[in-house]
Amino acid sequence: MTIDGTTEVDEGGAGRTDPADLRSGLPIPGDDLARLRVRLATRANDEALVDVGHRTVDSPLGPLLVAVTERGIVRIAFERQGFDAALEELATRIGARVLEDPARTDPVARQLDEYFDGRRRAFELPVDHRLAHGFRALVQAALPDIPFGTTTSYGELARVVGRPGAARAVGTACATNPVPIVVPCHRVLRADGSAGGYAGGEAAKRLLLALERRA
Repeated sequence: MTIDGTTEVDEGGAGRTDPADLRSGLPIPGDDLARLRVRLATRANDEALVDVGHRTVDSPLGPLLVAVTERGIVRIAFERQGFDAALEELATRIGARVLEDPARTDPVARQLDEYFDGRRRAFELPVDHRLAHGFRALVQAALPDIPFGTTTSYGELARVVGRPGAARAVGTACATNPVPIVVPCHRVLRADGSAGGYAGGEAAKRLLLALERRA
């Protein structure tokens, strides 16, 4: 039904609402829309209707998508990876009820701000590891043991996880880390000291390493 009370009928005869008509007829101020979203997210959380809450946060690396489940942070995505693609993956692998949720993601946003401001050296956030499996999960579980401000090599990390010679597989595990920054795959370099690959791009990896050296 349109705003004037009429109903559009498609070729099959079924009535449908044109969202454009509603948007043009009922403009909602941005602040009100934000409040409505918060109320919707709060009620959905209270009734356990949300599988994944998400938001975007600003950072020196550009906007980041952060996503949190009831178990903990499950995904941080860089803009170059495509936020829509990341959300679609979460809906497929975690649950279809994916909702923008500032309240659930506030602790992540706050700790990321503290980290980028040089006021935080370690994250105190539960991590939901459901997007990682097998050897990749093993490698990613070892990443938080690399101290802030230090680096190691793919080969050395392979030895640490009991697979000497698996440096290339370690590189793949780092590249597919679903929670970069919080799980610090940026602290792993090539044997010659060069940066190696990074989901956010080599410049982002170098920026994170420089940030930690200055802190």
